[in-house]
Amino acid sequence: MLFTHLADDLFRPLASPSRAFNAALLLHLHARVFGDAAEPLRKSELLAAIGDFSVGWSQAEIADDEATPVDPIERRSAVFRRLIEAGWLVERRERYVPVVDFDPDARLLIEELARIERGETRSYGGAVLEVLSALESAIASPADRSEALRNAAKASRTFLGHLRGLAGAMRKLEERILREPDLSAAFRLYFEEFVERHLVSDYRTLHTRFNPFRFRSGIVREAGRALRDPLTLRALADGNLREGRAADITAAERMVRTDLVEILSIFEGLDPHLDAVAEVVTRLERRISAALRYRDPRDSARIERAAAALRAVGAGEDDLAGLPLPQVSLLRTPIGPPQLTNPRMPRRLIEYEPLPEIDIDPAIEAFIAAKDAFRRRITVTPERIVAYLDARLSQVKSLRGSDIPIDDVDAFVVFQRLREIDVLFDGVLRERYRVARIEGRVSNGWLDCPDFMIERVPAPAARRRAGKAG
Repeated sequence: MLFTHLADDLFRPLASPSRAFNAALLLHLHARVFGDAAEPLRKSELLAAIGDFSVGWSQAEIADDEATPVDPIERRSAVFRRLIEAGWLVERRERYVPVVDFDPDARLLIEELARIERGETRSYGGAVLEVLSALESAIASPADRSEALRNAAKASRTFLGHLRGLAGAMRKLEERILREPDLSAAFRLYFEEFVERHLVSDYRTLHTRFNPFRFRSGIVREAGRALRDPLTLRALADGNLREGRAADITAAERMVRTDLVEILSIFEGLDPHLDAVAEVVTRLERRISAALRYRDPRDSARIERAAAALRAVGAGEDDLAGLPLPQVSLLRTPIGPPQLTNPRMPRRLIEYEPLPEIDIDPAIEAFIAAKDAFRRRITVTPERIVAYLDARLSQVKSLRGSDIPIDDVDAFVVFQRLREIDVLFDGVLRERYRVARIEGRVSNGWLDCPDFMIERVPAPAARRRAGKAG
């Protein structure tokens, strides 16, 4: 683990009174000062960079206590020693010249902090497109780009963590708003933090026409197709084995299946996470709406004041001699085209044409029937597998794949799917048959693959009787 290699006081600068300055300085050193430099920096150059960065910060923001020097020259040395003692920086000498560089383990941590500070975890579209493009790349070239499948699984986990983070951030902000005693401050938190930061920039992205979830079906389709294709699984497993990511072919194939199943489970199970986010949004909007409705006290005397004003106007003297006569009567509504009755338009006759008689060519019907028959022959169903295995396991309990003869194409179509009957059709055949990988290979002129053993699983009643007898 990373924390077993980090210095004990590494997080002390990030928890001290000057943590804001220290965090900003570390990010500045990582991005601007060290940057892409291949060699360590001279100590004098690093001290100058710390001094230049400290110009925009006050003494109260830089100092941890009263012992921190006020003089800029001495203060930059104190800050440098603070980072050295905490384990962020490492100082050594090269040909009598003191040089400084980031600690290798601390650099991994500062890179992650820099990525979070840049806001890269706030891109839904980037995460989803990364999964889709990596998955398509791995399936298109499984022998050369098997690493893309690992990247797709990693991007899927990142995306799920992002979605969970959004719901958690919304709940945390909801608690802050509800605990705020000042109503004006609560409204400010709602509109500035909740609406602008989450509701607009993140949550509303999920409800637009170009939302990233339009690629969700493509990801599920590609992952499911790869999981059901033994040739693709074998090519991806061979790539993992060749590139040293697995010890043997069995572990490599297990790794490929695990990655594909993880991608499927994540993108097929996103609805509860989206519902959790929508629930927080709905609840908070309802509470803010109720607070706005009852913010000002109701004026119970408003109607009485309006009636008194009308009575006062009516009791005044009617002196309209000097006023011009109105051109529009205020006692009745004006009459114009909207009030006039329009005559009903004559109804148009519906024109229709008789449907032509279509004679289907018998050759077309025969072609359609042939396609249906071909589709039935190449489609593997649970019933077809059960009939195939029952015919061969009627006299024996188990059977090796290398001992099963293949007589024709129909038998080969079923035989090539026997190695994955534990996951086919959502595992419905797992209760009847058990498949295990064994040493050796199957080479029968139709297929060349690792050998396997298929045995019939005893019925529940037989298993109970065997248990009682034992």
